[in-house]
This record gives sequence, structure tokens and C-alpha cells, in this order.
Amino acid sequence: MPKATPHPRRIFISTALPYANGAFHIGHVMEYIQADIWVRHVRLQLTDADQLFFVGADDTHGAPIMLKAEAEGITPQALVARIAATRPKCLNGFLISFDHWHSTDSPENVELSCDIYKKLKAHGLIYPKTIEQFYDPIKGMFLPDRYIKGECPKCGAKDQYGDACEHCSTVYNATELINPYSTLSGAAPVLKTSEHFFFKLSDPQCLAFLHEWTQHHRLQSEVSNKIREWLGEEGGESRLIDWDISRDAPYFGIEIPDAPGKYFYVWLDAPIGYLASLKARLAQDGVALADFLRDPGIEQYHFIGKDIIYFHTLFWPAMLKFAGEPYHVPDNVFVHGFITFSGEKMSKSRGTGISPELYLDLGLNPEWLRYYLAAKLNDRVEDLDFNPDDFIARVNSDLIGKYINIASRTATFIKKYFNNRLGQHFAALPIAQETLQQANAIAALYDKRQFSAAVRQIMELADKMNAYWDQQAPWTLAKRFDALDDNERAALHDTCSVALEVFRLLTLYLKPILPKLAGEAEHFLSIAPLNWRNAAAALKAGHAINDYAHLMTRIDPKQHIDRLLEAQALPAPAVKSSAAAPAATPSASTSSAQTPAIITIDDFAKVDLRVAQILHAEIVEGSDKLLKLTLDLGEEKPRTVFAGIRSAYAPEQLIGRFTVAIANLAPRKMKFGVSEGMALAASGETPGIYLLQPDNGAQAGMKIK
Repeated sequence: MPKATPHPRRIFISTALPYANGAFHIGHVMEYIQADIWVRHVRLQLTDADQLFFVGADDTHGAPIMLKAEAEGITPQALVARIAATRPKCLNGFLISFDHWHSTDSPENVELSCDIYKKLKAHGLIYPKTIEQFYDPIKGMFLPDRYIKGECPKCGAKDQYGDACEHCSTVYNATELINPYSTLSGAAPVLKTSEHFFFKLSDPQCLAFLHEWTQHHRLQSEVSNKIREWLGEEGGESRLIDWDISRDAPYFGIEIPDAPGKYFYVWLDAPIGYLASLKARLAQDGVALADFLRDPGIEQYHFIGKDIIYFHTLFWPAMLKFAGEPYHVPDNVFVHGFITFSGEKMSKSRGTGISPELYLDLGLNPEWLRYYLAAKLNDRVEDLDFNPDDFIARVNSDLIGKYINIASRTATFIKKYFNNRLGQHFAALPIAQETLQQANAIAALYDKRQFSAAVRQIMELADKMNAYWDQQAPWTLAKRFDALDDNERAALHDTCSVALEVFRLLTLYLKPILPKLAGEAEHFLSIAPLNWRNAAAALKAGHAINDYAHLMTRIDPKQHIDRLLEAQALPAPAVKSSAAAPAATPSASTSSAQTPAIITIDDFAKVDLRVAQILHAEIVEGSDKLLKLTLDLGEEKPRTVFAGIRSAYAPEQLIGRFTVAIANLAPRKMKFGVSEGMALAASGETPGIYLLQPDNGAQAGMKIK
């Protein structure tokens, strides 16, 4: 819950920055919706004297941006600008109320990154050290950690990146990997020396601060436990290591001010992008960032995913602490889990991700998704599962069948019998008072980010209102309306009116989740915008409402969900039917498990398999599946091959890499061009596509026998 302050509140909230090499995925949207719900709830508590700034930005620097731009033949800035132009569609489409969206490739971020670096250096926490670093001899560049994979030096897990193990959470240097290889070319990297700059996270003063910070901030228990493990508070040794904050040219980033040819590692300037975005927003009001941050009551919160805890709970607070004034250490870091699809992790590369843009393009209501996610989100670091059947049921049965139903069934009576005016004594009825009494409890659940518990409590209140309506059975009185005496008419009037008073309160309780719907409900009720401070301001006796207009449609499984899932080749929701199911047709995965037809060695010899080197790779405009590859098969001219591997590989990952291709496959004319062979990849019953790769030493044109 936000801390109480005796003076006007100053609040700064951010989400993790999306990397500017592609469109938003559903994980981004889930995080933005979670943060937006909390932000909107807090705003409903604020006075005119308070200030809240909710900011975001694109994370634009680093080797991946540089390599992707290089592969497309454009500048990194042009690539970033193209991606940035796609952001408003989803941010506006899903009703995310950012006050400002910025970029880490901005003058503000350059200024702040250099300032923080200089202050940390003056504090004795930055030092140079000559290191051995992996270098790709084929690509001709030092390899960032994400372009090196190998076996974890602690647990032996394969295919781990060069900075941390996803399996056991060990943090290490890339040079400690076992059997490392370059993901750019597949080559075994060689060691070269270079002088780098390090942030001394292992310094005793950093350790002392982090021990204190984690003890006095109400971090989630899962996060606190992991930090204690890293700090060695559970009886072990501290696992903190000094942090390499520099990279060598060529690199797209911010050049270190006193070290020409050296650049800040993207993870140093990326979180500073939160401050850069805030600085740009404050400048619109003529306010200096330093003045805003110097307010002793400033509140600073960050929403992030569980995969970046290490950076946000260790490096980031320590950087801000020892950079000194005016910088402010976060008051809390709110961590969430991943989003899965029917129990499986959503992944664009595995073909299991729901596209936010497609969701909007198909006309699905964004507040359906906001409500569904809220109904499942809590304050724990837990994965959230998107289940199509559950999605349909929660929206249709709960949101519309319970909440919307109160207004739609009541409005007809109020208009027909009472000229859209409310009764006289409804606000004092027990059902209204009981609903009002839950305001503080529901607000407290929002404060703690226990959205699913808040939704459950709101729907329980809606159930009680619907049960009260059925018990009162106003339709029985309405049938003989002309014959009713004054007391009976007043009773009917108050029953209808109290339903709308309860609907008003439920609208307030749902407003952080459903801001657009709440606005439409406020218009229907003809009331000022709802907030937590006016919760007790009940509808007045005789208050006039507007004619009811339908507030929300139900989800049509065939028109909405089937189209969404079919467009992405995802499994459709189960169809409930009493009819007997037809006999199952063997699926592709079932067929692949059957014994294949036997061939002879002569049959195999007919296939000309060659080692191929990928000279170039690019996206095929107009296709979601294909990449256009230029392959060297040891021939006079390279070949063009179209491969359906876009879901698994970015073009820049493939350049220089060796694979296996069929050289004597008949050319195939496609609408995108002629494919002159076939690159081979593996797939199975589980999602994923894996390009075949020969052992080190193989050369383009070698025959596979």
C-alpha cells in the first residue's frame, strides 16, 4: 500500500522497458495492464494537489538492435523509429494510461547515464580492468553475453546464455561457460583481451546497503528469499560479483564520456531510461527532474517480470544509492511471473504467443482481457495461465452475467414506470449499505495488488444484488403496475433504484480494471467521475439517469476466440456437446511417431545434402512464417532459399551460421520468389523449430554422406 504522507504525494511508476527490436508481445501487455490497474486505483485516491507520473520507454541500445539494423540495411535509429511507431496501437488499444512514452536513445538518457556514471566513479565504485572476452572470428566482433551459449559451469544445464543460468540462477562470466559457441555464426569463440569498466557491486558499502534496503522494504517473499540467497544471508557466501558495465565498438549505445570507443552496456542505461522518460515528461510542465526527486516524500515503484529481478533489486538500487542526490532509491519493485497458454509458456519462437495486435485487429474488446487478467493476477511471483474456456466463462458469466446484468435488467423498469428517475429511500436499504461497507476492503486489496481477490469480492457483491433482485421479484409488481397503491409503487421504485446504487458502487470498484466501461456507466447514471473519495456519495432521491445503452457484448467463441486462435495456429477451446465425438484422425505428431517406410542406401544417395553457410537472412514482407536465406553451398553463385523458421529465429541470429541444405531439390516458384533448395530443421510434438547445424570445422559445400 502506498505510504501515507502529510503533504501532497509525488509518485513515480514505471514498467520494464520493451526491447525495440519487435512488436509488443502478450507478456508486455500483461505487465502494462497490471501496472495500469494499480496506477488507476492510486489515481482514484489522489487529490488535486497530488502528482502521479506513469512512464515507459523503448529500450533501444545494444548489439541485437545494431545487428538487426545491419541485416536490414538501415541505421539503428531508423529501426528504433519504425518500432516506436507501432507502440501507440497497443498502448491506446488496451487503455494503458502512460503519462509519457520515451526512448533510451534520447538526450535525457545520455545526460543522466553519464551523470550517474561520473558520480559512481567519484564514489570509488567504478574501476577499469583488462579482461579476456569472447570474440567471434567469423563475425569479427566481441560477443555480447546473449550471443554466447554453452553449459552452465555450476549445474551443467545446456544452452545457457553467457551471463546467468536460467536453470539454477547462477550468475557468472561468459568465459566460465563450458563448450561455448557463438549464436551468430556457430563458431567456437576465441579469447581476446580488452579493458572494461566495472561497477564494484561486491564493495562492502554496497553489500551493507543492499542488506539494509532489502530488510526495510516490503519486497515479495519470493523476491526477498532470492536476494538473501544472492547476498549470502542463508548461511552461504555472497554470490554478488562486480558488474561489467562497458562494451567495445562496434556497439549501438551511449559512449562513455572519458573513454572513447567504449560504450555503456545496455543494462546500465536501460533502467536509467525510467528517469529519462520522467525527465522528459516533467519538462513539459517546466519542472526539473532534480527538484521533483528531492521531495522527501517521493514514492518510486517499478513493475517488472521475474526474469530481471537481479538487475532491479541489486544493481539498480545500488546505482541510485551511491550516485547520491537527487536520485532516489526505489520504494518497491513489484515482480510478476510469466503468462502461459493452457499451461504452456507463451513464446513467439515456439508459436504459442497470442498477438496483442491481432487481438485488437479482430475486434476483441480490450476490457475483456483486462478483466480476465485482473481476475487471475495477485501479489505473488506466479505464472498466469490464459485458458480460452476460462476466458469465455469469466467474461460472459461473471462480468456480463452478473455486473452488466444489474444495469440492463433494471434500466427497463426505471424508464418504463418511473421516467428514468430514482426513488426516495433506496440508499438506506441494507443491500446498498453492505455494498458500500466493502469499499475500504476492496481498496486495500488493490493497494496490495491482490486484484484477483478484489474481483472475487466484487462479484460476490454482484451475486448478492442479483439474488436480492430475484427475491424481490419486481416484475410481479410491474405486471399490475396500474393497480398498485402508493406503498407498493414506492417499494418497486426503491428496488429498482437500489439496484442502480449498487451498480454505481460496483462500477467504482471495477473502474481501475474497466476504465472505458466505467465511463460509459457513469454517463448512463448521469454522475460525475467516480473515485474512492466520493464512494459514499450515494445517488440522490429523484436523481435522473440517462437512457440505457448496451454496455458490453458477450464473447462469441466462434466469432472471437476461434478466429484469434486459428489465426495463430493455437488449439481452440474445448467444445462441450452431448453428441458422440467422431473417431479421431491421426495428427501429424501421431503419424510422426509411427514407423517410417524403409528406404535403401540408393534411395538416400539420391538426396544431395550439403553443408551451407548462411550469408544473409531477411524478413519476407507479407509472410509471418518465412525468412529469405542466401546460402553458400560451395558453388559459383549463392542460392536463395525460403525457410519457414521466422517464428524461431531473428535474421541477425543466422548470418554466418552453418546449416544443412538439400542441394538437388527442384526449384519451387513462390509468390515471394523462387526457392532453390531447402534448409533442414527439426521439430517434434513439443513446440519449437531447430535449424540443423554441422559440427565445428565443416565448410560450405561439403557433402553429407
